Amino acid sequence: MVQTTSFRELLPILQLSIGPVILISGVGLLLLTLTNRFGRLLDRSRALHQRGDRDPAHLRQIEILQRRAGILRLSITFASVTILLVALLILLLFVAAVLQWEAGWLLIALFCASQLALVGSMVTFIHDMNLSLLAIRLELTS
Repeated sequence: MVQTTSFRELLPILQLSIGPVILISGVGLLLLTLTNRFGRLLDRSRALHQRGDRDPAHLRQIEILQRRAGILRLSITFASVTILLVALLILLLFVAAVLQWEAGWLLIALFCASQLALVGSMVTFIHDMNLSLLAIRLELTS
């Protein structure tokens, strides 16, 4: 027998889902920033490489840019995992409420994992910012 859920019963469930949706929007803006930085980093790497200059300072800059690309890729991956986990959290929250399934421990685990992924993204983003300062110092001193 299929149990139907009325609109009045669904409304509080949908309201509970709004919080995580806002988190997805915020992390989406973070992803936009990270991918823009990543694109600019790649363009800068190509420009330095096309110069053909084998000056040690330029080679050091390219090396730093490659390290930054890896770090930004990790940050983008963490942010993407955050969004994936939050989307799963919303889905599970909705399904658990409709089916009246007690999934509190799983909801908590998904939320904590999403926040850890967000922390990972921010930590790697900060690391990239520090490396970008090192790169600009090298550029200004050469």
